[in-house]
Amino acid sequence: MRGDQELQVIVQQEKEPNPTEQEDRNSSVPKSRSFRKWLRIGSYTFFVLSGQTVATILGRMYYDNGGKSKWLATLVQLVGFPILLPYYFLSPVKEDVTTTLGNFRPASPVSVGSVYVVLGLIVGADCYLYSIGLLYLPVSTYSLICASQLAFNAFFSYFLNSLKLTPFILNALFLLTISSTLLAFNDEEKNSAKVSKGKYAIGFICTVGASAGYGLVLSLQQLAFCKVLKRQTFSVVMDMIIYLGLVASFVSMVGLFASGEWRSLNHEMQRYKLGKVSYIMNLVWTAVSWQVFSIGGTGLIFELSSLFSNAISVLGLPVVPILAVIIFHDKMNGLKVISMVLAIWGFTSYAYQHYLDENKMKNMHGTPIMESSNPSIPEEMDEQSR
Repeated sequence: MRGDQELQVIVQQEKEPNPTEQEDRNSSVPKSRSFRKWLRIGSYTFFVLSGQTVATILGRMYYDNGGKSKWLATLVQLVGFPILLPYYFLSPVKEDVTTTLGNFRPASPVSVGSVYVVLGLIVGADCYLYSIGLLYLPVSTYSLICASQLAFNAFFSYFLNSLKLTPFILNALFLLTISSTLLAFNDEEKNSAKVSKGKYAIGFICTVGASAGYGLVLSLQQLAFCKVLKRQTFSVVMDMIIYLGLVASFVSMVGLFASGEWRSLNHEMQRYKLGKVSYIMNLVWTAVSWQVFSIGGTGLIFELSSLFSNAISVLGLPVVPILAVIIFHDKMNGLKVISMVLAIWGFTSYAYQHYLDENKMKNMHGTPIMESSNPSIPEEMDEQSR
């Protein structure tokens, strides 16, 4: 009997893990999760920067070589979403759950559908404004004005997402506002034979309006993730991209046929300076590039926040104007240089605030911010989920 008891003790000791090994195993789990999350964020960031840059350059190339349809230019920003469907249905990580907020109760189909319809309508109108801005403005000026979307996003996030406006964020908003305002005094429309002063003003106003709309959409997407969808999975992100693209594409199709621009598309393709094949390839790759951008932007929203997603978009600011000087021979005058410097300074100020927030979370919880709750989730919800 004693021998049996000793044997049971030995077996039990073998089953019980070594405390040191258990600690190592537990500590390796957060590190692994943090690494995977940073890897996703790095991928999304690359998608945003590359997709935005390529799509903007191709959009300007369409206009410079004979393209004239504003609604077609709008449609190609949106209609590429079907290329995501095979990945959506065949991906093995379809239910990669990251966070479920509180006592999760699925939202009603009416609520979810309303989110997609409202956001889709805003996105469709927003893309049309961007198309007008890109038609009437040099691409370098257009890109610098688009930096103001970060300021608009912070403004809307303050009211919709409870964003705290720290001194560094306020500094970023001020610099980005001044950066865009300076371009209103740019005199390059006087030296341009292509665009009149009136059209330049229209392009400027439409681009500012589009930047405001984009900032609003990002804040509303973040709000929808937190208040309506209440889940953060691969499926939820893809649903947001695909259904928004579907609604916004429908809006653009209605605009294309209602405006009568569809009648001139065949003639436009025949007279395209680079040829028919280049015309089609330009439209196709513009659509693909914008979908790459959409994946990255939406992914960053639920991994971090809408403001961070927008900040990454602004990070690509210097790339487009520099490429525009090389490809389209845009003039990089002193006012544009000052505007670019202020915009980069504004982004740096915001990025530094994010760095301070991360350090604060590390000190409070003893873990990196990436291992804690999503900053885009309201604090009270995050407490419930714990």
